[in-house]
Amino acid sequence: MNLAPFTAGEGWRYGLLGLPLAFVALPLHVLLPNHYAREFGVSLAALGALLLASRLLDAFLDPWLGRVVDRLFARSAAAVLRLGAVCAGGLALGFALLFSPPTRDPHALLAWAALSLALTYVAYSALTIAHQAWGAMLGGDAVRRSRVVAWREAFGLAGVLCASALPLLAGFPATAVTLGVTLVLGWMAWSSSLRPAAAVQGTAPGWRGPWEQPAFRRLMAVFVLNGIASAVPATLVLFFVQDRLQAPAAMQPLFLGSYFLAAALAIPLWLRLVPRIGLERTWMAGMFTAIAAFAGAAALGVGDGYAFLVICVASGAALGTDLALPAALLAGTIRASGHAGGGEGAYFGWWNFASKLNLALAAGLALPLLALAGYVPGTRDPVALQALAAAYTLLPCALKAAAALLLYLLVRRHGSST
Repeated sequence: MNLAPFTAGEGWRYGLLGLPLAFVALPLHVLLPNHYAREFGVSLAALGALLLASRLLDAFLDPWLGRVVDRLFARSAAAVLRLGAVCAGGLALGFALLFSPPTRDPHALLAWAALSLALTYVAYSALTIAHQAWGAMLGGDAVRRSRVVAWREAFGLAGVLCASALPLLAGFPATAVTLGVTLVLGWMAWSSSLRPAAAVQGTAPGWRGPWEQPAFRRLMAVFVLNGIASAVPATLVLFFVQDRLQAPAAMQPLFLGSYFLAAALAIPLWLRLVPRIGLERTWMAGMFTAIAAFAGAAALGVGDGYAFLVICVASGAALGTDLALPAALLAGTIRASGHAGGGEGAYFGWWNFASKLNLALAAGLALPLLALAGYVPGTRDPVALQALAAAYTLLPCALKAAAALLLYLLVRRHGSST
């Protein structure tokens, strides 16, 4: 099949929607708990239970939402765009309602938050799956697939950087307006982007169909291991910076900003390796880069903030492969399974399910281990701080190494992507 060229113009039109989708994630995961606790006095225990229940419901809905997306693709790409428009509106509305509650009564506030979160999460998940499936259906070889994902993730990183600063600088009302505007612009660009040529040619696999494919199970095993390895330091980074390094508060945005900026700048460099060594080996190179960076962090202590900044840049560069390459590998797996053009939604539904559970698994693994070792936030006990350093650095390195080994065995046994 002769595919239309995927130019830079096609790249930004498809990828722009990744900015508001990533933009909304940081306020929901990081800023919302602090906002409700400080502004409205909501119990942390009640808020934590609500957020956990909402997130689990969201994750378990993803496979079903994937099947809905597949059915719409079977009708037409225009049907998927109509779903996208509805979800973009629902996402903007849910986010605005969430950060502008009409009451301060604790019980009514929790009910309002539950309904707003449900609307926000469902709209966010359906729009994300539809957008990802669209990109996978654009097809092509490993280079083309990785380029498609890279455009989406590069705009996503820009969204993360904006979301890390805008709520603090301009407040939540301005943030909600900005989200709404970028969702409209992103949807308009997406609707004018390259449309999948094989939108109705594939075979729908059913919601359990992806798990019947050995290649999908193998890739998912690597994805989950590597995802937990990345999620553990994301969960612990502020504890490490504040207690192990005792870095000034003013440096914390610098650490996070340099990490995500390095990831964005590194993506084009990693993509240059793909034609030479393949998707899998390029991803392995990123894993080994991350291992080297985090191993260096194990020796850091009080006053080593600038050395940690170098590690943030190196580990951020490694993150570029995690963002751009796994989804491109999944697109190739879908095509090899005979489900291209009919099953992308089902695959990405499960893919997003795994992505959301990675953070929960990371917290469930790292935090209890730290508690057993005697660590509590704010401690200056050397033994507890050594346990924190081990959890932040050595545990992710071990998980990354296991993921890299598994990926190597898969490449050696089944060959590299094309």
